[in-house]
Amino acid sequence: MITSSQNPRIQQVRKLIAQKKERDESGCYVLEGVRLIEEAMKKKEHCRLLLYTDPLSPRAEALVRSFVDQGVDTEEIAAQLMKTISDTESPQGVLAVMEMTKPVIPDKLDFIIIVDAIRDPGNLGTMIRTAAAAAADILILTPGCADPYAPKVLRSAMGTHFMIPMVQMDWGEIAAKMKTIPDLQVLASIMDGGKSCWDYDLCKPTALIIGSEANGISRTAQDISDGKIFIPMPGNIESLNAAMAAGILIFEVVRQRIKKD
Repeated sequence: MITSSQNPRIQQVRKLIAQKKERDESGCYVLEGVRLIEEAMKKKEHCRLLLYTDPLSPRAEALVRSFVDQGVDTEEIAAQLMKTISDTESPQGVLAVMEMTKPVIPDKLDFIIIVDAIRDPGNLGTMIRTAAAAAADILILTPGCADPYAPKVLRSAMGTHFMIPMVQMDWGEIAAKMKTIPDLQVLASIMDGGKSCWDYDLCKPTALIIGSEANGISRTAQDISDGKIFIPMPGNIESLNAAMAAGILIFEVVRQRIKKD
């Protein structure tokens, strides 16, 4: 059992939780909690290390046993130590160091979500979850976005990281990729102006660019777009939360395509 906070494994986990640089350099990230780890294993994600502490729920015990049976490096740590390294208020007693996997980009891209400098971890995680629920083909993260493997993003996404390909691209790469997709319309979401989301034909191959509530869409995003799209709001408010706006636009695409079918 690990009891010391100076243990090299504990120190590595602390760095992975706290530092994007450590995650990028090691190619690893940390998942906490039974549900997130279960979702990762369903998708055959590779676990380098599982740390656990007693007492565990029956579900967590079963998870630990399955890791032991698979030959995964598994180690018990002191309960108080788990509390000090956990990024959650109520640790579930299991924590996994996972390897990042290279996303497999589908050959055919018909429904693309581009998130433009979304810095809030909760918003980004919710957008990942929404894009996965809508069966979008890919989620593209631009420079300035929160780290998709930061703990708060992982928790907000609720295990959907493993259900949709995610790639990080700069705007030059995005523009070049968009040009290779036949008949694609690239639509930048804005507060007003352009056309209503109800007036666009979203059954066509579509890329939606979603910006932050505070800053909106960047100039670069507007430059590569073919048109601007907005959500009609009869109420007297200036804007919607970015994740909520993304959900409305994403599921307007879904609605139109289901209706057409």
